Amino acid sequence: MEKHIIINVGRQLGSGGHIIGNRLAEDFNIKFYDKELLNLAAKESGFDKKFFERNDEHKGFFKVLFASFSPIFGNSDPYANQLSDESLFKFQSDAIRKAAERESCVFVGRCADYILRDHPDIVNIFITANMPDRIKRVAELLQITEKEAEKKCIKGDEMRAEYYNYYTSKTWGSAESYDLCINSSALGIEGSVGIIEDFIAQKLCL
Repeated sequence: MEKHIIINVGRQLGSGGHIIGNRLAEDFNIKFYDKELLNLAAKESGFDKKFFERNDEHKGFFKVLFASFSPIFGNSDPYANQLSDESLFKFQSDAIRKAAERESCVFVGRCADYILRDHPDIVNIFITANMPDRIKRVAELLQITEKEAEKKCIKGDEMRAEYYNYYTSKTWGSAESYDLCINSSALGIEGSVGIIEDFIAQKLCL
């Protein structure tokens, strides 16, 4: 029987974590989830995907968001009682658990390593990179200046850390929170993928 494996990829913004996660999924022939998780959470909860997009890996948006929608909901609407940062996180967590129950997966971000911490065959990885490489990647991807890209990298990391640290008992980006931490600038994307795949194969006895 083929082993049911879960690979979780945490990453700094611009580190190439999405690319690496996608490559791992392709090479191990398993399902890949990044932004796709937002669709799953929306389907699971019955709420519009835009709520999950605005809450994606950052906390504290809800008061502003609810204020902008309050004329629509009204004080008596049941959504007003159900929607919160915590409830959106719960819906997303439920979607992650159900996906992991169905099949082997690679999850990128969104506290999946903590949510699935009791899974028997799991590998938790964190991808970092040197700031110049991160800036270049983000600037090219978003077609913005390097100065703007640097601000996005810094702000993105701050939001991910706040979100992760709030919902888990671990520290975002800290080595003790993961099985393997790797700097993708050291060996490049291809080299990093190779190292990670060797590690996964050994840890899970594949």
